[in-house]
Parts: sequence; structure tokens; C-alpha cells
Amino acid sequence: MNDRPRKPAAFSLPGGSPQPPERTRPRAPAAFDDAVTLTPDAEDPFIATTADLPDLAPPVATPRKRRLTLGRIALGALGLLVSLAIGLWVDALIRDLFSRNDWLGYLAVAAAAIAVLAVLGLVVRELIGLRRLAAVQDLKRDVAEAALSPSPSVGRAILARLVHLAAARPQTARGRARLAETEGEIIDAAHLVDLAERELMTPLDREARALILGAAKRVSIVTAVSPRALVDLGYVIYESSRLVRGMAELYGGRPGKIGMLRLMRDVIAHLAVTGSIAMGDSLVQQVLGHGLASKLSARLGEGVINGLMTARIGIAAMDLCRPMPFRALKRPGIGDFIGDLTPNMAGGRREEA
Repeated sequence: MNDRPRKPAAFSLPGGSPQPPERTRPRAPAAFDDAVTLTPDAEDPFIATTADLPDLAPPVATPRKRRLTLGRIALGALGLLVSLAIGLWVDALIRDLFSRNDWLGYLAVAAAAIAVLAVLGLVVRELIGLRRLAAVQDLKRDVAEAALSPSPSVGRAILARLVHLAAARPQTARGRARLAETEGEIIDAAHLVDLAERELMTPLDREARALILGAAKRVSIVTAVSPRALVDLGYVIYESSRLVRGMAELYGGRPGKIGMLRLMRDVIAHLAVTGSIAMGDSLVQQVLGHGLASKLSARLGEGVINGLMTARIGIAAMDLCRPMPFRALKRPGIGDFIGDLTPNMAGGRREEA
């Protein structure tokens, strides 16, 4: 047996030497004639539909346009006739008292003069309250226009008006000092508006949220334990009027009786247009969980709904009374108050999840 290693040798194959395989060249880019078709969101099964969910970010409330209607003309004419009738009655009364005794006539004249001065004072106070509300709306419109203006002088003028309006609120002292420190450093009107909103409106918005939450909690508790529906309705109206007045005074409106009625009318009109008055148990079921609302008692569920409705009224009043539109800060929604109104239920829902 030969153990030596075999020497290398060369062999010739029939047909010549084999060729190495060709390298695969990269494919050149090509164009496709068929256009790409996108699936609409409504037909996409992977996008969750929100059609059945409640609107937790309600639309912004705006004041109604004041127009001269036939009803206003009729009320004005009727008021004029009533004023003339009262004037004739007072005149006849004073003449009759003078015919009886002079001192009775002079006493009646003095009482009539005091009554006229008091009525004039009430009228002036109501007109001042209406003017405050109109000034807030004018300022809000000017702020929105100034945010779109490239001129820094427009932004500075709006900033001075905002500081003057907020000067009566001690919560804005730090923000006013901060704005005074940055005077001359910012020249863009939009940035000035955003800075003013953060510095001046943040403490007021925080207090406004506290007002809304407090009123919503009180309404929720009272309507849940009250035995009569009439008591529920009366207390909701009482708390809503207090909330609207507190919101107006917080933002510098301070309306009178007529201004308060106008604010309440605007709030109710906005709720009626947006359909917020029709909120029912389906809102609680969809927000708190489909199986959770059925476990609640009827009175507790009704109290939650009334509390949410009060919060919705407060948000609408906040839109109407705030002197600036929401730009740099987030506008509150009903969802911001659900966790505070139902903390135990929200916690139970997280535990079930």
C-alpha cells in the first residue's frame, strides 16, 4: 500500500473549460402605469369609528347677533305706552295731593324725584354692564385679528388693553409683571398674543375650571339625593345662573341684571343649537363603560348627567366671557371633568381593564 500523497494533476474536460456563472445585475427602476388607490378612512376596517361616541370637545360658544326684530319693536312701543301711563298717573296724583294740602304735594314731588333718580341710576348701571360685555367681545375679536397681523404695534396695543382689563384681578399680578419685563423683546404680534394668553389667562382659566367643577359637583350631589324633580330643576337653574355670573365677573365682564339675562340666553341658545340639552344615559354609558352605567342606581346616574350638563354650561359661559380666544392654551372639554365627578367609577373601570 502506497502511503505517499498524490501529486496534483491537471485534467482536460471535453467541450472546453466551463464558464463562470453570470452575475445577477440589479434591476433597473421601472415605472408603473397603474395608479396607487388609497382606501378611504370610512372604509378602512383598522380605523375605529367615532360616530357613536359623545362629543367631548363641544364647539365654541359665540354670542348671538343682535337684530332689530318685530318683537323688539313691539316691546319698545309697549314700554313707551306703559311709561306714559305711569307718568300721567303720577301727574294726576301730585295734582290731587296739592289740591288737598300743599305739603302732601311737595312730599309727592320729592318721592317722584327720588324714584326717577333711582331708575336712572339703575338704567346707567345696566348700560355700563352691557358695555362691559360688549367690550369683552370687541377685545376678543381684536385679539383674533391682531394674531394675524405682522405689525408689532398692533400686538402692543392689544397687550395694553388686555393688561388694563386684567389689572383688577390679583391673580394676574405675576403675569403682568412678566409681560412688563419682556417689553421690547418680542416684536411678532402672534407671539405677543400667545405670551399674553399664557401669562394672563392661565390663573384665570384655572379658577374658571374650579368654578365649573364645584358647580358640577354640587348639582350632581343635590340632584342625586333630592326627592323631587322640581327641586332638581330649580337647583340646576340656580347653580347655572351663579356659574355664569361668576364666570363673567372672573374675566372682567361684571354684567347687570339685563346683561346676565343676555348671557344666560346666549348660553341656552348655544346649548340648544349644539344639541347638548339632549344628553342622556347613553353619554354616561359610552364614557364610563357600556356595562358600568347599568350597575349604577338611577338617581346616581341622573346626578352624573346633571353634573356633566352643568359643566357644559360652564364651558359655554367660559367661551362667552373670556376676553381671548383659545390659541396657546388648551380649551377645556367635558372629558376634563368626568374623572373628578366620578373618581370611584373611573378607578373601577381601570381595574376592570
